[in-house]
Amino acid sequence: MLSKRVIPCLDVRDGRLTKGIKFEGNVDIGDPVESARHYYEQGADEIVFYDITASHEGRGIFLDVVERVASEIFIPFSVGGGIRTLEDMRAVLLAGAEKVSVNSAAVKTPDIISQGAAQFGAQCVVVGMDVLKVGVSEEIPSGYEIVIHGGRKRMGLDAVEWARTCESLGAGELCVNSIDADGTKDGYELTLTRMIAEAVSIPVIASGGAGNPQHMVDAVTEGKATAALIASIVHYGEYSIPEIKQYMSERGVKVRSVW
Repeated sequence: MLSKRVIPCLDVRDGRLTKGIKFEGNVDIGDPVESARHYYEQGADEIVFYDITASHEGRGIFLDVVERVASEIFIPFSVGGGIRTLEDMRAVLLAGAEKVSVNSAAVKTPDIISQGAAQFGAQCVVVGMDVLKVGVSEEIPSGYEIVIHGGRKRMGLDAVEWARTCESLGAGELCVNSIDADGTKDGYELTLTRMIAEAVSIPVIASGGAGNPQHMVDAVTEGKATAALIASIVHYGEYSIPEIKQYMSERGVKVRSVW
């Protein structure tokens, strides 16, 4: 059985680490480079870095911050935000990332997924999915809708259908972020996570809502995710990564304790 991954997420705005609730009310909480190094030293399995306003502002990602983070950590590093072209992907990978995460651009131009997979390998291409619970309808049969531009624009696109499309286009992984659960610390949106994990055969990362280690156990058992993204609970020092992993291990979840 593969180990379940614990992945701290660095949301970055204007080069600084930030955190909000349900994509709103973001506040400055520190230096992303220092945080990345700290989580690496604590035993994180991977680091995810999102430039959260790049797509909305129509600009490229802050490559200098990506380079500085990459120089401090020696674990897989996934970067997203404002990535719209193969050239953007290449620049991020050359800056030190192992994976690129496409979100808004993938919805608008799905070919970026297949082009990226062909050029750099499926293992490099993560599709980020920002999802809003809207209720079941003919247009949205799962009851979950894809939203882009940092939660600003609903797309009338069913989340499960989109997940299957991403896999068929060559995505190597999906990061499923519930807007409803984001930053609430009330737990992951397990119905959504499980629905998507059961619909595809590629790894699914649960994102949005972690408030304690039990939530992470739930995400990778009940939610069937292969990894759990965390932010607030480690950014604010409520739990350390070793404490989280010990808790998960004691409840029968296989995790990596050391490299």
